[in-house]
Parts: sequence; structure tokens; C-alpha cells
Amino acid sequence: SDVSGIPLLEFQIRGTPEEEIRDLQKYLIESGLEYDAVVTGAIRSDYQKTRIERMCHELDKISFAPLWHNNPRSHLEELYAHGFEVLISSVSCEGLDKEWLGKKIDSKSLTELYHLSQEYGFNIDGEGGEYETIVVNAPHFKSGIKFEGDAHWDGVRGHIIFRNFSICD
Repeated sequence: SDVSGIPLLEFQIRGTPEEEIRDLQKYLIESGLEYDAVVTGAIRSDYQKTRIERMCHELDKISFAPLWHNNPRSHLEELYAHGFEVLISSVSCEGLDKEWLGKKIDSKSLTELYHLSQEYGFNIDGEGGEYETIVVNAPHFKSGIKFEGDAHWDGVRGHIIFRNFSICD
């Protein structure tokens, strides 16, 4: 919230498939927030999208998924073309190794990611859990985010262990 100016609302969820939606719904009801819609970043997961839609229906709210069925490569190209700085924070599929941890998604890395996705059969946008990302700068941010971190690699998959976040000037 410090970099975007958008208030951060935090609450605990249990993390199991049906409980997490019930926890979210309970929080939205009890929070007293005034809102008309729930916006998600769902791209292709019917499982995620239908669960949120069902919850919104029960709450009499709009479910809005503006990225739904966007072309995966175009979606990533648009992110960096519009000033989003996105780093890969974890990898968990064949074809992506330790070298991808912390790599920025840009024209060069996206071309390489595309070729690897074709060779190994994973989703170029990571929508199947092949990799996760972190946004460290964006057009709506007042400033970027810097962090220190260590790569944890088990020989098959890995992630960055983040520490010491700071705001860039």
C-alpha cells in the first residue's frame, strides 16, 4: 500500500479450497467495506473464476475478471510494454531452472520463455503454477520496491526467500 497508495486489507484464510472462499466471503461481509465488485486476475482457471463468481452471486456483487482468456504471450508483452516490472519469484516445472529465479520478464526473457514453453509444454504465463511472479514496479506505483533475497533450489524447483523490502526513490 505504501507504493501504490491503495490501502492494504489483510485477513487470515485457512488455505484449503472451499474454506478460503468462505473465509474471504466472511471477511467481506464483516469488514463493512463498501464495494460493487470483486476484481480478479484470473486468466484461464475456470476453477478459480467460478468459485469467485459463486461467492459474488451470494453477496449480490459483480465478479470482474478483465484478463479472462487474454492471449498468454500478449498479456506478458503488454505488462512490460506498459511499465510493469515483473520478476519470477518461483519455478516449478521442467525447463525452468535456478537461473530463472529473480529474472525480469522483458522482451528478451519472454522470447526465451516462449521457446522453453513450446519445448517443455508449460503455460508461458505460468497460469498452471509453472512459475510465480512478483511486481516490483508499475505505472500506478509511487516508487518501486527493492528487496534482498536468497534463491532456494532443491534441484527440481525453487523460490526466492524474500527479506529486507524497501521502497525506491
